[in-house]
Amino acid sequence: MPEPKAKAALSQRLRERAEGHLDKGDAPRTQGWATSMEALGLLHTLASTPASAGDAMKLLHELQVHQVELDLQHEQMEQSQQELDLEIARYAGLFDCAPVALASVDRDGRMIEVNPLAAQLFGIERDELPGRRVAASLAAPDRTRLTTALQRLGAGGARESFDATFAEGDRTRSLRIMANACPGGAFMLAFVEPA
Repeated sequence: MPEPKAKAALSQRLRERAEGHLDKGDAPRTQGWATSMEALGLLHTLASTPASAGDAMKLLHELQVHQVELDLQHEQMEQSQQELDLEIARYAGLFDCAPVALASVDRDGRMIEVNPLAAQLFGIERDELPGRRVAASLAAPDRTRLTTALQRLGAGGARESFDATFAEGDRTRSLRIMANACPGGAFMLAFVEPA
């Protein structure tokens, strides 16, 4: 949350931009917001007497400035949303194109999201993996290692890594599991061939 001075400065800049648009006659097109009938009635009443006509003009100006401020804020929100959508798509692309199998998991080791290589590793369709436990594909001793690693990471530990045996039907496969804590309480697991 911005400090009060920063918030006031931001509001002042927005107002100045809005007034500048009104002065130049190039205010953004309204987003369809209607002025209330009560406000219009008050303006009509004030404008109908010479003594209060000046007040009506001031109120009208204030309404116009606020309308333009709202429109400018709306444009900025739409632009910010587009930028966020592009960033999300970029990071999703990086996750999907990673050269190793990746899975984000919760504290219990349940998969939240996986990349295509992780789906291939587990031998299950990608959209069927969320909610499944990574430990279900590990040999018994490695299940405990995974649980311990996630607990240490959850307690503020640094990176964890260990070798584990994956069960693939009637075959087994050795992989190194590397784990990091992520913002929001999730963990990222990378599965790589041991060196």
